[in-house]
Amino acid sequence: MIGIQDSGPLWVLTLRRPEKANSLTRTMLEALARTVRRASVEGARAILLTGEGKVFSAGADLDEARAGLATAPVWEELSSAIAAFPGLTIAALNGTLAGGAMGMVLACDIRLAVPTAKFFYPVMKLGFLPQPSDPARLAALIGPARAKMILMGGAKIEAEEALAWGLIDRIVATEALTETALALAADTLAASPAHAAAIKRLVP
Repeated sequence: MIGIQDSGPLWVLTLRRPEKANSLTRTMLEALARTVRRASVEGARAILLTGEGKVFSAGADLDEARAGLATAPVWEELSSAIAAFPGLTIAALNGTLAGGAMGMVLACDIRLAVPTAKFFYPVMKLGFLPQPSDPARLAALIGPARAKMILMGGAKIEAEEALAWGLIDRIVATEALTETALALAADTLAASPAHAAAIKRLVP
């Protein structure tokens, strides 16, 4: 359910559960967190996070969410691992991003999305709290009022508005999504891991 291409400096992690809108199970989240940590140890310089099909991720698998996954610490473990990765992390969003899946994307350095993507995080409606680091990362990107619109107002944001707000950094045609992400990673991939990490530390 997770595709892992760990070839040298670039690691590509793909959510592969399109028949379930790439909804996330505990096993998938644990595999992602473990792989990101391994990429860091093994000197990867860039990670590309994407999905298969027309949805990036609908969030937690509903059955597992009801059984406790919605409030499990594994979400925070994954986003923390991504945030701590010393190289460049790019979320190439092949479609809609919803719920807890937003945490891993907020932790990335760059977010690209296809024109049809939508963004929402319905924790208020579902009666859950967001994962601990998500509100601060969201507010840092789009401001506190807009973060509350999403988290408390249940707002569903389309790609153009997400770009205007700063939630995503570029809208890219579906067929050019991977190519654009790779082009943005090219300079980092050509650098040494130490150089990439040093530059990343300079950016708050």
